[in-house]
Amino acid sequence: MLLTDTEVENSILISSDEGATYQKYRLNFYILSLLFHPEQEDWILAYSHEQKLYSSVEFGRRWQLVHEKVTPNRFYWSKMGLDKEPGLIHLETTIGEGQALYVTCKLQNCTDANKGKPFPGYIDANSLVVQDEYVFVQVSTTGKPIYYVSAKRDVFTPVKLPKYTLPKDLHVISTDENRVVAAVQEWNQNETYNLYVSDTSGVYYTLALENVVSSMGLEGNVMVDLYEVAGIKGMFLANKKTDKQVKTHITYNRGRDWRLLQAPNKDLRGNSIHCMPPYCSLHLHLHVSANPYTSGSIASRESAPGIIVASGSSGSELTTSNVSVYITSDAGNTWRQIFNEEYAVLYLDQRGALVAIRHTPLPIRHLWLSFDEGRQWNKYSFTNTPLFVDGVLGEPGEETLIMTIFGHVSHRSEWQLVKIDFRSIFNRRCSEADYQTWHLHDQGEPCLMGVKRIYRKLKPTSRCVMGKLYSVSMSSGPCDCTEADFECDYGYDRRTDGKCTPAFWFHPSAMSRSCPTGMTFLNSTGYRKVVSNNCTDGVIVEYTAKRQYCPMQAPKGLHLVTSEGTLSAVLGTNVTFLVFLEQGDATRTSVTLDFGDGHALTYSNLSSIEDGIKHIYKNVGIYRVTAAGKNRLGTETAVLYLHIICPLESIHLSAPFVAVKNKEVNLTAILWPNQVGTVTYIWWIGNSTEPIITLEASVTCTFSQEGISTVTVQVSAGNTILQERKAISIHEYFQSHLLAFSSNLDDHNPDVPEWRLDVSRVIKNSLIQATGVNGDYLLVTVLPGLPTTAECFLLLDRQLIEEEHKKKSAHLNHLSEMMLSALNQNLVQFTLRPGVQVTVYAAHLSAAPLVDSSENHSTPAMLMLLSVVVVGLAVFVIYKFKRKIPGLNVYAQMQNEKEQEMINPANPTEATPSSQQDVIHSLETLDTAFNSRLIGCKKPHVHVKFSTELPSYVV
Repeated sequence: MLLTDTEVENSILISSDEGATYQKYRLNFYILSLLFHPEQEDWILAYSHEQKLYSSVEFGRRWQLVHEKVTPNRFYWSKMGLDKEPGLIHLETTIGEGQALYVTCKLQNCTDANKGKPFPGYIDANSLVVQDEYVFVQVSTTGKPIYYVSAKRDVFTPVKLPKYTLPKDLHVISTDENRVVAAVQEWNQNETYNLYVSDTSGVYYTLALENVVSSMGLEGNVMVDLYEVAGIKGMFLANKKTDKQVKTHITYNRGRDWRLLQAPNKDLRGNSIHCMPPYCSLHLHLHVSANPYTSGSIASRESAPGIIVASGSSGSELTTSNVSVYITSDAGNTWRQIFNEEYAVLYLDQRGALVAIRHTPLPIRHLWLSFDEGRQWNKYSFTNTPLFVDGVLGEPGEETLIMTIFGHVSHRSEWQLVKIDFRSIFNRRCSEADYQTWHLHDQGEPCLMGVKRIYRKLKPTSRCVMGKLYSVSMSSGPCDCTEADFECDYGYDRRTDGKCTPAFWFHPSAMSRSCPTGMTFLNSTGYRKVVSNNCTDGVIVEYTAKRQYCPMQAPKGLHLVTSEGTLSAVLGTNVTFLVFLEQGDATRTSVTLDFGDGHALTYSNLSSIEDGIKHIYKNVGIYRVTAAGKNRLGTETAVLYLHIICPLESIHLSAPFVAVKNKEVNLTAILWPNQVGTVTYIWWIGNSTEPIITLEASVTCTFSQEGISTVTVQVSAGNTILQERKAISIHEYFQSHLLAFSSNLDDHNPDVPEWRLDVSRVIKNSLIQATGVNGDYLLVTVLPGLPTTAECFLLLDRQLIEEEHKKKSAHLNHLSEMMLSALNQNLVQFTLRPGVQVTVYAAHLSAAPLVDSSENHSTPAMLMLLSVVVVGLAVFVIYKFKRKIPGLNVYAQMQNEKEQEMINPANPTEATPSSQQDVIHSLETLDTAFNSRLIGCKKPHVHVKFSTELPSYVV
C-alpha cells in the first residue's frame, strides 16, 4: 500500500504482486494515521484530519465511517481471547472541553444500539489506554486525577498507589507478563518520574525505582529513560538522577533489585581503565527511535538474547560529550567499547552479523561488518560516490543478509537507495558445531526470576549463515525460592536491612475491607512473589499470603461520589451517585441514600447498586446528599453537597444612561435564566483597577467627575463567565424627556443593541434638524424592549456652569420648549427605509421640573412639586388612551448589549462644576429593573420599577 501526497491527489495505491503493478483507489477523506489489525492483515483503521475514524476489511479498497470526534491515537483493535468479538474497536470520543467517553464499537456496525460503554461516566480527554489485557482511564475530580484499571475486560477499579504518592502524571510503560510497569510523576517532582510495578490485577502498585530521568519528545510526548531489553524477560535499564547526576541502573528481576553497570576495563587501544562503582560506572543513552529509517541510541533483539548495543560514556555520570559505542554479549555483566564515536548498528542474520554506519553530517561511503559480536570489524565500501546517509533499513525480522541505505549525493539531489546484499561474504550454513551454550546470570548468580536459563548461541569464531530456520533455543531449571524472589506488597516499605514493614499510613487489616462474611481472603505477610517468577519450595510458604476467613466488620470508609466525579449537575439531567465501602461486608450492609430534596431510597445491600443510583432534580439549589451504611455492628455516613445549576445563557447590565454627579447610582446584573445556582459578580467601575466582588446582583456607586464612565460586570456561574459593559454619562445639570414613535417602527424593531444605537443616532440628527439645537446639548438613547421608546436628555451649556440658578434653569427650559414644540407639530420625522416614514412624539411624560438639590426644602415647595407630578400622571393616562400611544411598559431584554446604546455629546468631560449650593438637576434616568421569580429555567415575569434618589421625584 502506498499513500499519495495529498497536495497532489488523495488516493491509495495497492499492489498485489509485490509492487510490479498498482491499482489506484480514490479517497473522500484525508488519512492522518493507519492502524493495522495484528492478525487480520486486510483489516485497517484510518484516522482523518476531521477526527473521524474509518475502517476497511479489504486492505483499503473500500472504507466505512466508524465514528466521529475520535481522540487522536486513542483507538485500539480488540485482542483475541479477551474481547468477545474479533472485530471490536476500543476508542475514545470527545464530548466537550476536557471530557470524553470510552466506547467500544463493532467494526462494520458502529450504531448507537451496538455501542458499548465499559466505563460508566465521563473520562478525561486523551486518557484511554488499551494495552494487552489491561484498560486504563483517568477521571479528574476537583483537580485531582483518579486512575482506573480493568484487567481482562473486567469492571474498572481505582488504581491503588501508595497513599501519599499524589500523582501529577502517569504513563503506562509495559503490560507484558501479566504485570503493569508505570511511570508516575509525583507532587514534588518536575523532571523525573518514579517507577511503580503492579500485581497481576493491575490495581496495587509498589515502588520500584525513584527519580528516573524524562525528556520531551518531538510531538510533545513524555519520554521516560527506561528501556526493556528484548530477548530476556524481566531485564530493564533505567537512568536515575541522584544528587544532580544521571546514572544508568540495570535490573534482572522486574525492578525488585537495581545496580550500576560495570564499565569496560580496557579502552579501544587496550589501555587499562580503572572505573569501579559506585564512584565510576558505565552510563548509556536509552532513547529509542520512532523512525524506522534511523536507529536509536540503544538496540537489542528477541533473536539475539544477551546482546545489547548502546551509545554512552563511562565516568561518574552520563554525559552528551565524548560519546562512544559499547556492546555486551552476556546481558550487561561485562561491556566492551567498539567505537569512540557514534555509530548506527544493525543486526543481520538474527545477530549472526552486525553492521555499523557512522553517525555524521558528512558524506560517507564505508561501513563496518562484524561476525563475532563486535570484537573485530571489517571495513567495506558500499558506494563509489560519497553519500549523505539519511537512514538505514534492515529487512523485516532481521532474518536475511540484505539492508537498504537511504541518502543523497548532494543537498539538492533526490534520494538515492543503495541495496546491499551480504550473502556473498558467507560461504556456508551453520552446523551444530558452530553453536555453544551460554548461561544467563547476574554477576555470577544463575537464578534469575526463579529459574536458571541456558541459551544456545553462535560461537564468536564461527562465520556462517544461520538463516530463517534458526530459532532461539533456551532450557531452564527451577530454583528454590529465596527472599530475593519476593518484593514488598502494597502498603509495605523495604527497610535498609531488606525487610518489608507496613508504611506509616497503612493498616494491614484494611486489606479485607471488601471481604464478604463467610468467605475467605489472602492475609498478606508483607511480601508478594515477583510476577512471572517461577521459583519453587524454599521460603515460599513463609512469604506467601495466608488464606483466612473474612471477619464480620462494621462499615468504615463509606464514599459517595457522582459518576462524573463532579460536584455540580445541570437541572433536569440524570445524576448517577456511586456508593462504595472501604471496609466491611458490602453484601450485609444496607444503604440509605437521601437526595436532599425530600426523596430517599434504601437498598438492602451495597453490592446491588454497583452501577449507581440515578436521580433527577427539579429545582436549582445546593443539596445535601447523604449516604448511610448500616449493619449489625455499626453505621457509617458520607455527605456530598451537590450544586444543581441551570446554564447561564446571557446577562444584561441595568444602569442609567445619564447619572447625577456625586449621587448614588444603582447597578444591577440581570441573568437569563435568573436562577442558575451559585453566582459571583465581579465589578469594574470607572478607572478602578481593583474589582468589587459580590454575591449580590446589585451594587451602588457614585461618580465624582463629569464625563463618560464605564462600568463592566462579569458573572461567574459554574464553568461559565459572561461579561457586559455599559457607559454612563455623568452630569450635574440636565433634563430628560421620554419619546414615543408611530406604531410602524415596532414592526421593524429587531430589539438588538446595534439597531438601537443606529436609530438613536438618526433620532438625534432629526431633532437637531427640526429644532436647530446644538448637538452638544442632546443625548438620545433608544430603550430596550417593545413598544419602542426612547429618552432624550437636554444638557447644560458649559459656559453656564458658573452662572446662577435662574440662568441655568432658563437655558434648559428654552431647550425643552424648542424640542417639545417641534415634537408636538410632528416636525421630527425620519425615514427608516423606503416607504417607512417614522414620526417622533413626546410621550407626554416629561421629567420633573428642575429643583434645588440642597437639603433645605420648604413644605409648600414640596407639595407644589408633588402636585405637578400627579397632574402629569393624569395627563399621561388620558393621553395614552386617547391617542393609543404606548405607555412605559418596558419589557425584559435579555440579550448582551455589547455596544454603548447612546449618542454622546461632544467633549462632555470639559464641564466645570459649580458650588454645591446651586446644584440643580431633573428627574434621573428611568432605571428599569427586572424583578422576577423564576422557577427552574422558565422565562421570568417582568416588572418595571422607576427609582431615583431624593430630592428627585419618583414616577
